[in-house]
Amino acid sequence: MHMTRDDIRQLITEAGIVPVVRASNSEQALLAAEAVCAGGIPIVEITMTVPGAIDLIAQLARTVGDTALVGAGTVLDADTARKCISAGAKFIVSPGFDRETADLVWREGRLMMAGALTPTEIMAAWKAGADFVKIFPCGSMGGAKYIRALRGPFPHIPFIPTGGVNLETAGDLIRAGAAALGVGGELIQADALKSGDAGVITQNARKFLEAVKAARAAS
Repeated sequence: MHMTRDDIRQLITEAGIVPVVRASNSEQALLAAEAVCAGGIPIVEITMTVPGAIDLIAQLARTVGDTALVGAGTVLDADTARKCISAGAKFIVSPGFDRETADLVWREGRLMMAGALTPTEIMAAWKAGADFVKIFPCGSMGGAKYIRALRGPFPHIPFIPTGGVNLETAGDLIRAGAAALGVGGELIQADALKSGDAGVITQNARKFLEAVKAARAAS
């Protein structure tokens, strides 16, 4: 499907959850992608730590690309970002802020989720044209309290806290002002992947969507 940056941004904001896949092989990653989609989250971030990640992105872009947004995570440099985009990644996520990567993604017309933690990094990432600023590792910094503190000076910047996001903390993070949440192992459980139990992941996806919806309704 052809999507503009605005379309991608809107889809991520609406869903409120970005499932992060850290699987040990491509079969597991494929299972995870299909399971979260079945649970109502049409987004999947394949991290570069998955063996054969770029080939997997290409495969997913072909198989679920019409119904789901396939992106690349843990992208550390512009060269990797370029390969991911060529493979069909619609969005690029980095754990920290790298200017060259942000520039490349901007030029390619894809969406950039740049990682940052401190106010200085947040300002740099936003200035470089990041669409979202991923606050990582958020849980280690106090979670919702930290997001609330950052919303003071940066009410205009959409934050995606990642790290330490689970069903207990999801609602608090949304109420604190998060635009969406990056969720890994708490949604796509390693043991469910190993045993091939897609049902657990699909159920988790529904629970996370519900948590986001309820928190948004409350705030």
